[in-house]
Amino acid sequence: MTLYYVCTRCGKKTPVTTHAPHCECGGLFELDFKPQPWDVSLIDRSEWSIFRYRAFMAMDDDTTWRSVTMGEGMTPIIPFSEDVLFKMDYTMPTLSFKDRGAATLVAHCKAIGVKNCVQDSSGNAGNSVAAYSARAGIGCEIFVPEGTSPKKITMIESHGAKVNVVPGTRDHCADVCRAKVKNEGAFYANHVFNPFFYEGMKAYIYETLEQLGRIPANIVVPVGNGTLFIGVVKALEHLIESGAIEKFPNIIALQSELCDPLYQARLNSSRHPAEVSPEPTMAEGIAIGRPMRGDELLDMIYRHDIKVVTAPEDKILQARYEIARRGIYCEHTTAANYAAYKHYCELYGPTPDTLITMCGAGIKSDH
Repeated sequence: MTLYYVCTRCGKKTPVTTHAPHCECGGLFELDFKPQPWDVSLIDRSEWSIFRYRAFMAMDDDTTWRSVTMGEGMTPIIPFSEDVLFKMDYTMPTLSFKDRGAATLVAHCKAIGVKNCVQDSSGNAGNSVAAYSARAGIGCEIFVPEGTSPKKITMIESHGAKVNVVPGTRDHCADVCRAKVKNEGAFYANHVFNPFFYEGMKAYIYETLEQLGRIPANIVVPVGNGTLFIGVVKALEHLIESGAIEKFPNIIALQSELCDPLYQARLNSSRHPAEVSPEPTMAEGIAIGRPMRGDELLDMIYRHDIKVVTAPEDKILQARYEIARRGIYCEHTTAANYAAYKHYCELYGPTPDTLITMCGAGIKSDH
């Protein structure tokens, strides 16, 4: 099967073998791909990774992924309280949920002959791409903003990737990296631009359905650039269209209260992310002031009437402490997920049967 990208702006189709980061018109790519209907008999139960669901993913071939996978995915779901389930998504090779998307993205890179790549990240995505690039034999250079946890930088460098620490905001860091892509023609293995990343993120929902036999009534999803959010929504839409589930769950999208362009847009019924001035936040992983797929994220938010809440900055450490006292040591951005959930309950009342992602391990934080 020949796969194509389609431009989200002009609609032009481009073979996925291109090394261009976006369409000639400047629009971002999405995959011209519709998965076959959900069928549990198509799950490869002999494969213990996200690729057990490859029958429902856009794949270049059925061989390259085998030399790239490191057993990512299949993370346990555990009860945290009477109302809350945690999906332990930091129990992956690089201690982050971003391994899901990095596995499918780097498998694509290897399949189309990429030799070297660049990526910008607040830490977790960069570490994942660096690790999987090392696994695939692809050279890698990562750009991170100042303030990124030194532990994350050390992890990235340990995989042989070059790290550039860029002064300024996370958004400025992305601009510097993209300038290198434009000026030097480097392959942009980016978790926001390249839609193959979202193919891996869909497995978060597929796993949940297989593990629980159902989808929880409420799903808390952090949104910075929205990589997990897009994967979750795409997978849920697939399950609805397939008749595998009857009802779209209540998605609780969260942002940092110090960097909240989508929250502000939702508050004002806007179809475009609000212009915000990000302030330093402990939730560094979602501190994205200018999400590149912001319009796409808001389209999904309005299409499914998704509520957006913020994580109160002064509640993040307490949330992290509370989680740790129950045996789970997570990073600050992950604690923000739980802080935002508690804030949601304050606004809308008790919210039982809720799934929250534990997306990053605490050992990656500074303290």
